[in-house]
Amino acid sequence: MKVILKQDVDKLGKAGDVVKVAPGYGRNYLIPKQFAVEATPGNLKIAEMEKVSQARRDHREKESAAILAREIAKLTVTIRRKSGEEGSLYGSVTALDIADFLITHKIDIDKRKIQLEEPIKTVGEYQVPIRLHREVTVPITVIVEPEPTP
Repeated sequence: MKVILKQDVDKLGKAGDVVKVAPGYGRNYLIPKQFAVEATPGNLKIAEMEKVSQARRDHREKESAAILAREIAKLTVTIRRKSGEEGSLYGSVTALDIADFLITHKIDIDKRKIQLEEPIKTVGEYQVPIRLHREVTVPITVIVEPEPTP
């Protein structure tokens, strides 16, 4: 049985793909859960039109992400934190801190797009990647400085 996937299904395919599955799997699981529809000629035409519109939408999103990436690449994030004598921070710098800095520069980015492996805990300069689109990732320089003591 051939079905058109309405959403991504692990180990089977992505949304819009036409896949061949066992009849029972298609009738009893995929179609009732609305993960797929039967691959009739009418549904195939609809799926093709949706693929074209999705490709256009994806292209627009990629272009806007590339423009935003150029703006972000110009910035250097400087964050001051209290630190010990050897440069270790009393707290840490997280993706939320970087996102807050970008908001002050009128760039609104979801903190989940900032790919900081683990919080920064020492003074120094770091390169942190920001994934704006699945094909557009831009590195940003983050400088962590010790807060001046009064």
